[in-house]
Amino acid sequence: MKATAKANAIVFTQGGPTPVINASWVGVLEGLKGSSRVGRVMGAMNGVDGIIKQNLVDLTAQSASGLEQCVLAPASALYTTRHKPSDEECAKVLDVFRRQGIRFVFGIGGNDTSETLHIVNEAAKAANYELRLFHVPKTIDCDLMENDHTPGYGSAARFVARAFMGVDLDNQCFGGIYLGVCMGRHAGFLAAASAICRQDEADGPHLVYVPERPFEMEKFLADVYSIYDRTGRCVIAVSEGIETPDHKPVLELLQGEQGKDSHGNVQLSGSGGLSDGLMARIKDHVAKLRPKEKTRARADTLGYIQRSYPDQSEVDRKEAREVGRFAAKMALSGDIDGSVTIKRDEGKRYKVRYELVDLALVAGKTRRMPSNFINAEGNNVTQAFVDWARPLVGPLSPRPKLKMKMMPPK
Repeated sequence: MKATAKANAIVFTQGGPTPVINASWVGVLEGLKGSSRVGRVMGAMNGVDGIIKQNLVDLTAQSASGLEQCVLAPASALYTTRHKPSDEECAKVLDVFRRQGIRFVFGIGGNDTSETLHIVNEAAKAANYELRLFHVPKTIDCDLMENDHTPGYGSAARFVARAFMGVDLDNQCFGGIYLGVCMGRHAGFLAAASAICRQDEADGPHLVYVPERPFEMEKFLADVYSIYDRTGRCVIAVSEGIETPDHKPVLELLQGEQGKDSHGNVQLSGSGGLSDGLMARIKDHVAKLRPKEKTRARADTLGYIQRSYPDQSEVDRKEAREVGRFAAKMALSGDIDGSVTIKRDEGKRYKVRYELVDLALVAGKTRRMPSNFINAEGNNVTQAFVDWARPLVGPLSPRPKLKMKMMPPK
């Protein structure tokens, strides 16, 4: 686009919301403010669907106090969609851009959003319509390529860590077996976050299962019973996307073939099928080994509550805002486009930097947990993971620990 051209901008959010997603589009707005190259900044309601239907809101007309309220609020004030545009719909999107004078495009989202942006960008090039198009990272799954971590993960991980600390303390009171299923289709970062609050090996979760390692039912049941038999209790964290050795979702093993969304993703969330199915197998296994004993056993699916719980990590909120500002800065710096990424600097002190990479490096691809974050047995996380994740979640409450010196009876 010519340096002298002045055009409007549009920002939208897609995919699952996060506790800090609003901070990113506010960051874009702040980064564009005062530029002589940008006119009005519009927000599309419900992502690409809102662009096609021209459900647009004037973000430049919002008050400063109203924007700050959005920054502190979870979920997306612009709403969202998971719709993947067809070639015909991409043509409609470009038609709206022409009519609205839009040349700057900012899409905030994860893998599927980056894929949508790549499709739109390629359509614009084919139509010879000049755009500066940017993918702003967002996903609680932390599964975007080229990123150390993504905005949204720190706050969601904070929720998971605190939830499992609470349920583990509850489990200490009564004993028994507890299993919780966390989001994570192909990457286990969220389930792994359950371990952040552990202080010693007696603390739960005692087992953590992630999609990066094959899930074998017999080994799983043996792992659970071994800990339960030794300690009288066992707390387990499981990613929704765990797979059998032949790469089939364990949910399908328990419930049969599942439906898929427009991006081809198997629908794993929306029910307690995985947690209930695994707990049923655990109960049957324990009953065979202890036929006269009634085992206290419970299972939960954390579900959507992980995405929009109103307890932001301060680091997460700050970085979510900064990636938006950086995207705006890049848009104003030249005739470029791409995906904003977060890189972590080496060293003991936590520090990050932001870089722009080619959209094709991120679009439709999935980053998985590094091998050194998972133990050799594939049923837990390592201290390396905890050290990596700890700065992202912020301060957490300590566990109560009594010195177990019992008073002698009288």
